[in-house]
Amino acid sequence: MMLSAISLCFGVIVGGLSWNAFQIYNAVPDEDRSLLDKPAPGFRYIWIFIKLFSHYFGRYVSDNYQKNTNARLVSAGIQYSINPIQLLGAKIVSAVFFGAFVALLLSVVDPGLLPLALLCMFVGYFYPDWWLKAKLQVRRRSINRTLPFYLDVIILSIEAGTNLTGGITQAVQKSSDSPLKSEYAHVLRDIRSGKSRADALRAMCERAKCQSLTAVTNSMIQAEQSGSSLAPVLRAQADQLRNSRFLQAEKLAMEAPVKLLGPLIIFIFPTTFLVLSFVILSKAIATGVITWEPIVWAYYWPN
Repeated sequence: MMLSAISLCFGVIVGGLSWNAFQIYNAVPDEDRSLLDKPAPGFRYIWIFIKLFSHYFGRYVSDNYQKNTNARLVSAGIQYSINPIQLLGAKIVSAVFFGAFVALLLSVVDPGLLPLALLCMFVGYFYPDWWLKAKLQVRRRSINRTLPFYLDVIILSIEAGTNLTGGITQAVQKSSDSPLKSEYAHVLRDIRSGKSRADALRAMCERAKCQSLTAVTNSMIQAEQSGSSLAPVLRAQADQLRNSRFLQAEKLAMEAPVKLLGPLIIFIFPTTFLVLSFVILSKAIATGVITWEPIVWAYYWPN
């Protein structure tokens, strides 16, 4: 009888908690994402908790944090998939999940190591920031890699008689999908909406925050304002970018042996020496140069 009463009370408590959790989640309004991009897979797995945080705690996030984070999201090209509040929610949820998982694992392995879960929470909190930084670096490398091709197309269009806007249009139409294509397409939309070409190009530099793209854009604007020919200026910029990429490739090639030295010493050399020592020792024992007795004595001597 007592066991049945305890089971009934436990079931009522679990049911009440489940109902309250459902009511808390049901109070969150649905977000219209028809015009937005899909979040990254890691965010989609915890999107329920991100929505809860954004709805109940988003009002407490400072405007300064939202402004700075939104600039980073724009530079990474994911401003239409996640907003600053949702990124902060992902950081908090990631910290909780990392800490809870490691705490559960350590409670089984060694409960004395549970304080390490706090360190894992710290890692989980900053993991979305590291992912965002890596996303930004990949986007900048893509822009640096495709920018010379875009300049070549713009140069050919200008020499054929079109203006800079027409050259950018041809470059966008003749290229495949890339971060630089989306940026130049954004420039064309800004120009069609009434913004001046110089302002649209400057806004692109503010969004991308790429040094090479900023240098090329400033050259475009200065050449256009001074009335000089754009084609020689852009050709010089394209050649300089290619030379910079070649020098960067040479630098990475020269750094490769130094970077490989650590893995060679830690992983490859000990294994190689172990294999060679085994072969040499086996042949020495087989030919009678070395006998088993010293080896057995050295193995059992500490005991």
